Amino acid sequence: MPTSLLGPYTRTILVAAVLAVTLGFALSGARSEVHGGLLPFFEWLETTWFGYVGKNWGAAFALIQSLHLLGLALLGGAVLAAEGRILGAVLTDVEQSVVTARCDKVFNIAMAILVATGVFMACGVAVKIYYLPVYWYKMLALGAGALFHYLVRQPLLARGPEQVNPWLLKSMAVASIMVWFTVAATGRWIGFSG
Repeated sequence: MPTSLLGPYTRTILVAAVLAVTLGFALSGARSEVHGGLLPFFEWLETTWFGYVGKNWGAAFALIQSLHLLGLALLGGAVLAAEGRILGAVLTDVEQSVVTARCDKVFNIAMAILVATGVFMACGVAVKIYYLPVYWYKMLALGAGALFHYLVRQPLLARGPEQVNPWLLKSMAVASIMVWFTVAATGRWIGFSG
């Protein structure tokens, strides 16, 4: 990407702009028009095999939900360990690049678990979550978290800790913790909303 126009933080600026536009769209009235076109898709999700199992086999839904929660704990642990190391709060006796590289592997596994189990759980209650505003906020937070992790955090850490301002690294770590806490909180809020 050309860096002359936006400077050395081109990806960061572009991701922030996309998130700002998405958040503005989510809080505007135009959101309901887009959601209206998705209702047939959500109705179809309930008719799939996953939807049938999710609605009619409570034990299967509970098992998948427990795997989802374990994936969330795995993701949270990876985020807290990696960002805690960047902040100098945990694992200070281990090289920062080693901790972040290993936590990224765990993070990717946790994301795969969360997406797979989340799709299954959504199929079982698709029409219900369609009408929950907090579900859309969770999807927005999840998208923001994934964009932040893969397009801002990883390229920044790929430069090496010596190449990046320490305050920028610490700010990035705090932002990462906040984003993933928001994902977890909105996910839990879905459980209280329905």
